[in-house]
Amino acid sequence: MAETGARKWIITITVIIAALLELIDTTIVNVSLPDIMGNLGATLDEVGWVVTSYTVANVIILPMSGWLGNKFGRKNYFLFSIIGFVVASFFCGHAHSLNELIIFRILQGFAGGGLLSPAQAILLETWPREEMGMATALFGLGAVFGPTVGPTIGGYITSHLSWPWIFYVNVPVGAIAVFLVITFINKTPQSSKGEKIDWWGILFLLIAVGSLQMFLERGDREDWFHSTFICVLGVSAVIFLISFIWRELNYESPVVNFKIMRHRSFTIGMFTSFMLGFAMYVSVFVFPVFCQSLLGFSALQTGELLFPGGIATICMMPFVGTMLKKGIPAQFMSTVGMLLFFGFSFLMASSNLQSGTENFFWPLIVRGIGMSLLFVPLTTLAVQDLHGKEMGQGTGLNNMMRQLGGSFGIAISTVILNQRIALHRNNLVSYVTSYNSAASTRLNLIITNFMSKGYSHDVAQQMANRAIDGAVTKQVLLLSYNDVYLFVGFFMLCCIPFLYLQKFKKNVTLPVDSH
Repeated sequence: MAETGARKWIITITVIIAALLELIDTTIVNVSLPDIMGNLGATLDEVGWVVTSYTVANVIILPMSGWLGNKFGRKNYFLFSIIGFVVASFFCGHAHSLNELIIFRILQGFAGGGLLSPAQAILLETWPREEMGMATALFGLGAVFGPTVGPTIGGYITSHLSWPWIFYVNVPVGAIAVFLVITFINKTPQSSKGEKIDWWGILFLLIAVGSLQMFLERGDREDWFHSTFICVLGVSAVIFLISFIWRELNYESPVVNFKIMRHRSFTIGMFTSFMLGFAMYVSVFVFPVFCQSLLGFSALQTGELLFPGGIATICMMPFVGTMLKKGIPAQFMSTVGMLLFFGFSFLMASSNLQSGTENFFWPLIVRGIGMSLLFVPLTTLAVQDLHGKEMGQGTGLNNMMRQLGGSFGIAISTVILNQRIALHRNNLVSYVTSYNSAASTRLNLIITNFMSKGYSHDVAQQMANRAIDGAVTKQVLLLSYNDVYLFVGFFMLCCIPFLYLQKFKKNVTLPVDSH
């Protein structure tokens, strides 16, 4: 039942706070990894599990969140997830070893997976039917803004306090959310009472999604199919995913109801959500690495650069919701969003080693506006035909596909980056020979410069060779990062036709969950 007045806005703020807790934690840890390594005595490869464990647990629980909300009542499940997230966050900050931290990050990920879809479903049933576009826009604030500002918040907290505080900060915020949920959100019935629990389906889902996510997260570090571990994960993901789908299609009370795929808009919306996650997470992944490894920016500076784009998204979301309410087709708005994202990618691909903060301001603003024009319309199109219990299932699958899109995007962009690095290095090194007059002149100038500072000819020559190699490496990385930006931009352009396979509606509004 829709709410009105102050209660509607309090519930809206409550679910956005809860969703932000989960979404910010997907990226807030990234900039703190060096500090965690030093404090807990871990290697770079070992500390990577702090990120991987959270993401894997998160993606496993997302498709189950709709079923769990129906099984225990959406309010109960939502409340339990917030409490679990807060408790796990406290113990993450209190961890004395890497193994402890990873265990509590897994628990935090499982609890966090129960925050997104219930929050979205609660928001959709709180707002009147005719204002569903605005409700989706408000939820989109967290979904797009959270991962974007995560590095900024993480960098600031780590610089001014210490890494445990990136987890401790969740405790007071989560406590406020718990109070607001208990006080203002109406209890929802347990609509799956008496139904048998599909334990085999849950097991197949855990193994399939867990193997797939770990395959994507660890593939590059383990050298992909040259690693037996990665090969086993790949085979496991395929076998258990097929088993899971077969099980769910033939079981009377499935954990994930694949029958909702009969809605064409939702089926296509699964792909467009995947595409949105692909573009959103790749851009957030590539940009900080580019700035810190090539331009020498600190983690905090990089995070501050991303902040204005997040503000642009916040400012645009209500405007997007209003346009949807007025009947502007979601397909048209999404098309503009994809074109803007291509524009952002094209501008970023024009970067050079002299690029400064002023060169990134407007491209990131363009990205922020583009993301706002993508998230709300794409979500609206995906779930426009879902009703009743299908809403919880649909939002869970939709959120999972966005997360998986991000994981696939990061994995694919890493592969492309490594391939382009090898290609560009071979091309550039071929010009650095004694037969190239420009290269010889440059080398001799550097040698002369070092000799003028008192170094012998042999030492100066060795230092000059290292300087030339460093310059080549920087140019190789620059060209390779620019290629990744262009790849993501053209990927978005190629996805535009899929938008027009979804149904047009004069006034696209989201159906309200009957529970």
